[in-house]
Amino acid sequence: MQAASTSEEATVSVEAGTSAGTFAGTFAEATASDTTQYTHEQVRRMLSEAQTIVVKVGSSSLTAPSGHLDREKLHALVDALARTAHLGARIVLVSSGAIAAGFGPLGFDARPTDVATQQAAASVGQGMLMSEYESAFARYGLRVGQILITARDTITPAQYRNARRTLNRLLDLGVIPIVNENDALASNEIRFGDNDKLSALVANIVQADALVLLTDVDGLYTAPPSQPGSQRIAYVQNVHEVLNAVTIGGTGSAVGTGGMHTKLDAARVANESGIPVVLTRAAFAGPALMGDAVGTAFAPVKARGSARRLWIGFAAHPRGSLVADEGAVTAIQAGRASLLAAGVVGVIGDFSAGDPISITDEQGTVVAKGIAAYDAEEVPQTLGRTTAQIKKLLGEEYAHPLVHRDDLVLVDSVQ
Repeated sequence: MQAASTSEEATVSVEAGTSAGTFAGTFAEATASDTTQYTHEQVRRMLSEAQTIVVKVGSSSLTAPSGHLDREKLHALVDALARTAHLGARIVLVSSGAIAAGFGPLGFDARPTDVATQQAAASVGQGMLMSEYESAFARYGLRVGQILITARDTITPAQYRNARRTLNRLLDLGVIPIVNENDALASNEIRFGDNDKLSALVANIVQADALVLLTDVDGLYTAPPSQPGSQRIAYVQNVHEVLNAVTIGGTGSAVGTGGMHTKLDAARVANESGIPVVLTRAAFAGPALMGDAVGTAFAPVKARGSARRLWIGFAAHPRGSLVADEGAVTAIQAGRASLLAAGVVGVIGDFSAGDPISITDEQGTVVAKGIAAYDAEEVPQTLGRTTAQIKKLLGEEYAHPLVHRDDLVLVDSVQ
């Protein structure tokens, strides 16, 4: 398949001194030795049979070089999604493009760089974007609903549950949710920054069967697609092997914020959550949804976990941390052990019971994430004490772990 010369051309490069052919052989050997159970054919079949699908499309796949919304591209995407919806699939579309659609009409020649102007452009562009989607899907008798999300909506437990409930209800009603980061209100201090990670988190929220990442290149390559000898990687059995083996370049297009690195990270999050992924050019959306061998397919590397644990691992932003001694760290990393006060030597930050926190070793390395069972101010009086001692000192209601094992996720499951 011939690669197009695009703004994301400098996507993946091999370590210096390694040829594309050598890399391809090394890559195949590494993934073949992995213990995951899925073959390329099985993953493509999983994609074709998926009932709930999250599709992410980037700004550069929806806009002209001038920055204006390209209605022809948008309608081509909608055609592919509508056909899949009419076959019975539930579709969630995570769509970039609000800022890109807005800065042209506001008279800017390029994407603005200051936050206030970006937010203004998003405010103008989001309405234009939704209007186009609404009319395009209406031609197929399909309704759409707008969902604007900020990072806080996936960090705060109550807001996370609200987002999940709303998205699932829209899907039950036969509506196609169109999700975007709320660029008009989100600040640089707390934002996703691109919709790639957001799409993986949304896939977790709705417990999707597949994630489709649409961009302006037709898959993951062993080197920039314009480089002689570059080869498309059709199948990735273990995304961690890719992250460890390749050097990634390029930071996206003139109208978008994501590059190949953010897409691989999104694939990692989804694969760790038991969700297969396909990465391909937006023009190949239809074949990708049908399970055809386009782009790059990424196999799940774990079975699907509970929605709660997925939220803890991938969406929750720690509000503080507990410092564990060597024995406690060993017990946690061995699996299925709660964090007891007897193994904690310090507390950092101001958090409340129910907040997400990190668990670090005494050198400051994060080993796990979890949900605090105590307020930060309550922890010091429990440090180093056994459960029996805590019960005697503070009462029965305090005789429990600082972080229960059901609310604890090892960091190597999320990094």
